[in-house]
Amino acid sequence: MAPNSDKSISMDIRQKAGVSFAASLTFENIHHSYHSEPVLCGIDLTVKPGEVMCLLGPSGSGKTTLLRLAAGIEVQSQGRLLLNGQEIANPKKALPPEKRGIGLMFQDFALFPHMTILDNTKFGLTALSADEAEKQAILSLRRVGLEQYQNAYPHLLSGGEQQRAALARAIAPRPSVLLMDEPFSGLDSRLKEVVRSDTLSILREARATSIIVTHDADEAMQVADRIALLKDGKLVQVGTGRDLYQTPKDLFTASFFSDLNVLSATTKSGKVDTPVGVVDAAKFADGIKLDVAIRHSGVMVDTKAGGMPARIITRKFVGRLEQLQLAVSGTDNLIHASIRAGNLPQSASDVFLKINDQDVFLFESSA
Repeated sequence: MAPNSDKSISMDIRQKAGVSFAASLTFENIHHSYHSEPVLCGIDLTVKPGEVMCLLGPSGSGKTTLLRLAAGIEVQSQGRLLLNGQEIANPKKALPPEKRGIGLMFQDFALFPHMTILDNTKFGLTALSADEAEKQAILSLRRVGLEQYQNAYPHLLSGGEQQRAALARAIAPRPSVLLMDEPFSGLDSRLKEVVRSDTLSILREARATSIIVTHDADEAMQVADRIALLKDGKLVQVGTGRDLYQTPKDLFTASFFSDLNVLSATTKSGKVDTPVGVVDAAKFADGIKLDVAIRHSGVMVDTKAGGMPARIITRKFVGRLEQLQLAVSGTDNLIHASIRAGNLPQSASDVFLKINDQDVFLFESSA
């Protein structure tokens, strides 16, 4: 049967996943360098059995290096890796990758072009007899809705189908930990939503501990039980998506999860006075220089008097939302606002701003 367009994997055509024996994975004081340049600096992190953890951060933050250490592709310069509390790697001795029970799904899927989808899926099942390996591979393909494509070659599959094939190969050995490096980055935005949702369902069924690398904060919040945010090889904050979004510990974290206006201000009498309004700063002593971070979505714009006067400089329609740039007195920086489309008359020019207190964060200035 020839492959065709990507569709959501219907639950009634997939066989339920065989359960893996989920394991905890611990990174203990992990350091690593390339050519004397540090890329990981003292990472301490434990992923719980059955948990979906996202490693989130910009390029060069160390996300993929952590994955490679866990898989056994590289060995850390310092620190230990533990699986269910048992050491599997230190700088002097490391368990071979094939003996760790840890699966790895590469960003580019790494399907062998000269092998059928079935043979690709069987590739890592060397410990089983030929018959058992084929049964297990077919079961894995059935779990991702690709059993009918088992005799096809990778180039005949669409991007979403190739992603599912790579997932089938990764889960076929029933790993206790599954590592996924940017698994959805090569998919277009609409297809990404479908494949991501189906992949998460499969991971939940399989109950394997999963670590997913991504640079997309929205994606991390959609799929992860917890998120580990990295910057320059260090852990910045670990918690649920709600934790990191609502209570970011610093400006870097806040800016990773939201588009922000950042204004400088100094505390006085428990408050800071900004060009868009007065903000409570009772937890800071007087005279402290702060970065006042305001989400674009937290800037409310109206034509009715009230709030701070502003003038619309640019206005861009982006579907359900409109993005505004506004000039206000007291700063040379334009204020950005993201408002629901249709809430503001097209003829509006001079407007008034208010800010939602829940969308304002205060951090001591590093400048």
